[in-house]
Amino acid sequence: MPLLVMKFGGTSVADLERIGNAAQKVQREVERGYDVIVIVSAMSGRTNELVGWVEQTSPLFDAREYDAVVSSGENVTAGLMALTLQEMGVPARSWQGWQVPINTTDAHSAARFVEIPRDNIDRKFQEASRSP
Repeated sequence: MPLLVMKFGGTSVADLERIGNAAQKVQREVERGYDVIVIVSAMSGRTNELVGWVEQTSPLFDAREYDAVVSSGENVTAGLMALTLQEMGVPARSWQGWQVPINTTDAHSAARFVEIPRDNIDRKFQEASRSP
């Protein structure tokens, strides 16, 4: 099957209703025969809220912990998107970066992609296509 990557920014997934709207767009592409990878941002306003919490907690924060806290917004949205798609009958699961894995530079809070190996992703799509 052809692979399609769909990206939804924070405003597009700002609340559960908008996540549902985005999920309907994903469902249409799955029905057209695509394997779809969905990339989501944190829900609108969440990243700023999380950054604020870090700064209030520790003005001289550890960059690794900053990344852990701030990335949690995307993880929440990804989980909600997967649950919404499952409720619609679309096989879905959320992934965190380390599960793909997404390999980056080690510049915490400013990392850049180095490589995204497809082995785990391809294996999951193959497993899904073999399921009854």
